[in-house]
Amino acid sequence: MAADRLENAVVRLLRERPFYGHFILNLRREEADLDGKPAGVTIRNGIPTLIVDSACFERLRSGERRAVLEHLVKHLLHLHLLRRKERNGHDWDVACDLAINPTTPGLPEGALFPAHFKMEEGLAAEEYYQRLVRPFDVGNLEGSGFGNARAEQRGAEGAGSAEASPSTLDDHAHWSDADSTPFSLAEEMLRAVARESLRGCDGEAPAEIREVLDGLLAPSPLPWRQILRQFVAAAGRIGRKSTWMREHRRFGHDTPGTRKRRRLNLLVGIDVSDSTDIVELREAFGRELLQIARGRDASITVLYANSRIQRIEALSGSAFPAQRYHGGGFTDLRPVFDYAKTMHPAPAALIYLTDGVGPAPEHAELPTLWLLTAKGEKPVPWGIELRLEV
Repeated sequence: MAADRLENAVVRLLRERPFYGHFILNLRREEADLDGKPAGVTIRNGIPTLIVDSACFERLRSGERRAVLEHLVKHLLHLHLLRRKERNGHDWDVACDLAINPTTPGLPEGALFPAHFKMEEGLAAEEYYQRLVRPFDVGNLEGSGFGNARAEQRGAEGAGSAEASPSTLDDHAHWSDADSTPFSLAEEMLRAVARESLRGCDGEAPAEIREVLDGLLAPSPLPWRQILRQFVAAAGRIGRKSTWMREHRRFGHDTPGTRKRRRLNLLVGIDVSDSTDIVELREAFGRELLQIARGRDASITVLYANSRIQRIEALSGSAFPAQRYHGGGFTDLRPVFDYAKTMHPAPAALIYLTDGVGPAPEHAELPTLWLLTAKGEKPVPWGIELRLEV
């Protein structure tokens, strides 16, 4: 029944606010107990994720469910999860809701609005935060305001006419999961989701997010090598357990890392069609893979494929064979994913050098980086899209 409620809310979004509906469809979904919150979003291991508390979500009215999902999409588009930095957690959470709630009709009772704090609408989260937090705030980063001061004296808890301890509409506790993903990689992943969402609604985006969407889709260009390395680093963290705590936000204390350094298993697929059959392109790609392999304990399996796998090689760490094939026929991207399912241990991620022309799996749990040629097209909505230019 709860799953039906979510699906119905997404269908309503697709009909009434199609961009938001398509965005939700492009998120990975999880169920969890969110301590009274109906839903939340995070970026886990580089993947934007929707988290739903089925019991709480089901208690919302139909229109409220739609509004909550729209609210969550706006948090991702505004990169609120990534912009906290060393700020006080409670007040940053409140400021982020104040920045997006005025443009989200139909929110449940209890949603925070600037008027509750005697502030104007239309400010950015950073501006609301500055007005909520008193100067020289030395309170802890997870609480609010001045350390052990009383509630009526602390940051957002003492502002305006809001309740004693204002609470966000959705779950923000999982936002800290995004800390493990480098900012530029997380931004690139959200850019890919936004781009796919626009395609799904014929390029039409709601007026209230057009400016932020334009900024997200037209950023300063990032070197493909940087994104590639960050993607591999994020893949290497999947499944690893920390021994103590993550780095302190404000003071940057060094803390012990992980229990055991595991070998990173990567799978690389290379489309052997004419568009990628360029020595300079493959050599540039190969040099980066070699640097990655030399910089950590990594096992990299390289598959050359068109409609089937032509050759399998292991990257030695000393040379990358820029093989050229003229296999003819058509390109099918699925055999590489099928091969990944047979690998033991399973690969942590797949990097696929291709022009994107050819059938691909409808979905895949394996984190995937589509490293596209200059004129290539991403073949499916999921995965990270990156263009290799040499």
